[in-house]
Amino acid sequence: MQRAARWLLALLLALAGIFSAQVTVQANQGNHDPFPLLPGLEKPVEFWTKIFTHYSVTQLVFFDPSDMAKIYEVLEVGEDSRTNGYVNAERARIAAAHGVDIERVKAQRGIREKTEAGLKRSGRYMEYIKRVFREQNLPEDLGYLPLVESSFDINARSSAGAMGMWQFMRTTGKQYMRVDRNVDERIDPIESTRAAASYLSQAYQTLGNWPLAITSYNYGPGGLLRAVTQIESDNLVDLIDRYSHPNWGYAPKNFYAEFLAAVEIGKNYQQYFPGLQLDQPANFREVEVRRASSVTALASASGLTRDEFLTWNPAISRSARAIPTGYRMKLPSDGGTQPVVQVAARRTEEKPRREPKIQVVRHRVKRGETIAQIARRYGASVERILQANSIHRANLLQVGALLLIPRK
Repeated sequence: MQRAARWLLALLLALAGIFSAQVTVQANQGNHDPFPLLPGLEKPVEFWTKIFTHYSVTQLVFFDPSDMAKIYEVLEVGEDSRTNGYVNAERARIAAAHGVDIERVKAQRGIREKTEAGLKRSGRYMEYIKRVFREQNLPEDLGYLPLVESSFDINARSSAGAMGMWQFMRTTGKQYMRVDRNVDERIDPIESTRAAASYLSQAYQTLGNWPLAITSYNYGPGGLLRAVTQIESDNLVDLIDRYSHPNWGYAPKNFYAEFLAAVEIGKNYQQYFPGLQLDQPANFREVEVRRASSVTALASASGLTRDEFLTWNPAISRSARAIPTGYRMKLPSDGGTQPVVQVAARRTEEKPRREPKIQVVRHRVKRGETIAQIARRYGASVERILQANSIHRANLLQVGALLLIPRK
């Protein structure tokens, strides 16, 4: 009873925000491992390490999701996608052969080739990625998260609409960077890394530890905060074992284990892919546009053709005519180009631009309140409140629910 009382008191204090001003990301770095291998995650991490490095994209691995060390069969199926009907028929066959329920049989395709290609690509960006995280006093190993999200492919696009190396959805991306019809910084490897650092820093301060903050990258901080409140534990393994929600499934439960596997592989890639040569780091400088200018004029002044300029700046739409004020152009640093008119050159290591600070407040839903009313009260948008709390429809709001309200 005393333990429960202590937990409740700590939870109430945390939710009231009393400790938030005292806790900084840097203070929590210390000398301990920020990304612990939590007891109970050993087998999942080992499983994902094999999926990333051992099994091919032509192989379907059938395993026991409740004991991921148990591999039933590995089938050669080619690179083409297999229908759900085919996969479920194989699951039923394997379940019958092993005398287990079909829910104890799950299929996962290997991604060895994708991992190798992603590690190779990572060489272009990792130097800059680690610098961004250092500048925000965050662990550098967060830079391996794109190996899970996109295999470091800046052109990656998910079926749900997430884009870029860091796989930001459009709504989330708009909170941290420029996303419009002319400029979409989700596919800029440097700007999206700055956005990811801002998001992860905020998630860590909201949730209190890195296993939860990293999992929120898949599940959302609002959903995890509700899970922590319901289970009365901020231990990710407790949430995996005890929390139940329709959206709390295979992907979010395994996301942290996948990340740990990615860190292990990324830091020891020669062990897993002997002889692999990483791409050379991209050599560029950043130039901030002080006044909106045409793409053609800026490209010409930079000594580049329009096509070359757009290749250096993938965030700019091919149909864009003008570049807005504040956009940071990426230009080759060894081109000897002169500063452009109305543009000030600046390297990233000198005075990094601070990302807009997003304030997050908490609100307990009262009877009769609507999302629109709450949004007006805090000067926030309904769309951002729904996204931050993993609520798919406004009419699903529940009395007593704790909402995160993001506002600048």
